[in-house]
Amino acid sequence: MAKEFTFDVVSDFDRQEVVNAVDQAQKEVANRYDFKGSDTEIDLEKEAVSVKTASELHLKSVRDILESKFFRRGLDLRVLEWGEVEPASKGAVKQSAKLKKGISEDIGRELSKHIRTAHPKVHVQIQGDQLRVAGKDKDSLQAVIQDLKDGDYGVPLQFTNYR
Repeated sequence: MAKEFTFDVVSDFDRQEVVNAVDQAQKEVANRYDFKGSDTEIDLEKEAVSVKTASELHLKSVRDILESKFFRRGLDLRVLEWGEVEPASKGAVKQSAKLKKGISEDIGRELSKHIRTAHPKVHVQIQGDQLRVAGKDKDSLQAVIQDLKDGDYGVPLQFTNYR
């Protein structure tokens, strides 16, 4: 029986890096002069980051700060799914960003279909919120990895358990 090589396609992020990015953003907002008296809050919840501030202009600035901190810490900005701007108490505004983790069913089917048509020598299995790609030679698996790196599927992709 021929040996088969596999790897997993996942969409994940480092939780500690998210915590560090939010902490850095909170410190910068606390020290910046243009945020004095604006009662700006950045809260990290289990699966979301929420921002509450005095105006939409401040909200846009806080989003820019937060996204720059994410980028500097090596986090893909596609893990943030920003919601609608909502009014809060005392004329303030708030907005929250869901932290996306895992590959949804729709994206998983799209990735699976793309891999099957572009690379017939490998086969793909959807396993919950990740994909398992298997093939007889490592070159075909590396071609799949390169192909997925070149495409944009709306979520950051990582490749793990390469055996």
